[in-house]
Amino acid sequence: MQITEIFRSIQGESTRAGLPCIFVRLTGCNLRCVWCDTAYAFHGGLKMSVEDAMKRVEELAGTGANRIALVELTGGEPLLQAEILPLSEKLLAAGYTVMMETSGERFVGNLPKEVIKIVDVKCPDSGEGGTFDMANLAAVDGKDEIKFVIASRRDYEFARDFTREHNLAARVRQVIFSPVFADPEGKWPALEARSLAEWMLADRLPVRMGLQLHKYIWDPAMKGV
Repeated sequence: MQITEIFRSIQGESTRAGLPCIFVRLTGCNLRCVWCDTAYAFHGGLKMSVEDAMKRVEELAGTGANRIALVELTGGEPLLQAEILPLSEKLLAAGYTVMMETSGERFVGNLPKEVIKIVDVKCPDSGEGGTFDMANLAAVDGKDEIKFVIASRRDYEFARDFTREHNLAARVRQVIFSPVFADPEGKWPALEARSLAEWMLADRLPVRMGLQLHKYIWDPAMKGV
């Protein structure tokens, strides 16, 4: 498989934000979201076998009582590479809690049931609205999460209405609304977290606000964190 990076950091998103985690970032993505903050993973990377990737994860995770047992498979779009299935199976067999972050454009139902799926639904201002595979609504369950990255009031209203229409809060562990973080090079602006919070409170939505914690800890442009 083609790997951009494997690294150890703090989980920055999802309901497990703040926990130590090993990240496996696969190379390549078939979408081009306006606000994408990992465009460096579109191309390049290093070709690795499943066994090589496992070895690197285990080196970073450590052993014994201090072992980091949380692993996230991300990208790019990890589901573009067939090797993600045997890799996730090997990680699970080794006792890791495995998360998969995916754009929602690819069907997630073929993953091992134990994999925690963090599935995006792309909002209109991403430039990739309408790409969500609706079959994923039946493929997620009570351990999974659905995420909306929100850049505007229009995005918020789309996410709000989609959440209500499909009763997402009853389908998954958590629905997450995440405001877009400003691009360090000024390519796109941020959505103020306060604005999003006030909209959510006004509508009494059963969703969680998600802030990209790693961007508050390290420089937002830094890779490998």
